[in-house]
Amino acid sequence: MSSTVKQAVSELSVLVPWGEIRGKAWGPDHGHPVLCLHGWADNCGSFNTLIPLLPTECRYVAVDMPGHGLSSHRPPGVFYSFPAYVADVRRVVDDLGWTKFSIIGHSMGSNIAAMFSALFPEMVDGLVLLDFPGFFPTVMSDIPKIMKQGIEEMLQFDKGKKDNQRVYTYEKAAERLSTANPTLTEASVRTLLERGLTQTEGGFVFSRDLRVNFKNIVRTTLEQGLEMQSRIQAAVLVVLADKGFVAGLSKINEHKLITQLLQDYRGRNHSVVTVPGDHHVHLNNPEAVAPLISDFLQTKVLSQQLTD
Repeated sequence: MSSTVKQAVSELSVLVPWGEIRGKAWGPDHGHPVLCLHGWADNCGSFNTLIPLLPTECRYVAVDMPGHGLSSHRPPGVFYSFPAYVADVRRVVDDLGWTKFSIIGHSMGSNIAAMFSALFPEMVDGLVLLDFPGFFPTVMSDIPKIMKQGIEEMLQFDKGKKDNQRVYTYEKAAERLSTANPTLTEASVRTLLERGLTQTEGGFVFSRDLRVNFKNIVRTTLEQGLEMQSRIQAAVLVVLADKGFVAGLSKINEHKLITQLLQDYRGRNHSVVTVPGDHHVHLNNPEAVAPLISDFLQTKVLSQQLTD
C-alpha cells in the first residue's frame, strides 16, 4: 500500500511576486487535498518518511516555506513572520485550486496551520499539529524587547555583506545540522539536506535564508491565541512528543500558557495525545505518529465527506 504513494512523487512550483514556492506532491491528483507545512529551518523533506504511511486516497502537497529548502528567499529588507507565511499558504492553495483541504503542520508549520485555519476556517476540514500546540503565546511584557531585537538584527544584517555565506563539505554540513538538531537521526539529517543544501564552487552552502534565524517580531499573547483557536472550525489533532517541544520548555510561565491552550483544545472536544519520541518524531520514527494521523484523517475528514 505504501509503495503506491512513494512512487507518485512529483516536484511542484508556485510563482509568487518575489520568485517561487517549491514543493513535492504525493498521491492521486484528485485525492482529498492535504497540505503539509514543515518546521523552522527544515524543509518539505521533513514529511518524506511520514506521507508513505498515510491514507493513499489523499493528495499530499508539502511545500518549502519561503526562505527554506528550494523556495525563493523574501526580498531584501523584508521580515519573516507567521502572518506572511499564512498569506503564502493562501497563494499556494489558490494556485492549486483547493477550496477545502486538511493541513498537517510540524512546529513552525503548526503555528502557520493553526493561524490559517483561524483566519480561513471555511477552507480547512482537518488540522494535525505535530509537537507544537499551534500558537505559542509570548508573555506580554516580553514583546517590546523581542520586537526591538528582531528589528535590530535585520538592520544589522542589511549593513553586512550579503555574499559571505559559508561553504561546507557535505560531511561538515551534515555535522553542523546534526549539532543544531541533536535528536535528528543520521538518515533524517540526509533527508533534510537533500533540499537544505545548494552546490556551489568549492562545496555546499545552506539554502535557507539567514534571516529566518532572526527574532520573529510579530508575536501573539495568550488572549490572541485563545481567540484564534475559538475560530477554528476544523477537527483538530495535537500530537505531542514526550521528549519534544513542550517537555523542553524551561520557563514556568511558558509552560502555563501552553497548558491553557491545550486545555482549550480539549474543552472543544479536540484530541491531544502524547507519543514517545522527540521534536522530529514524525521524521525519525514516523510509525509512532502515522496510525494516529491516519485514523484522524479516516474518521474526521474522509468519512465526513461521504456523509456530506
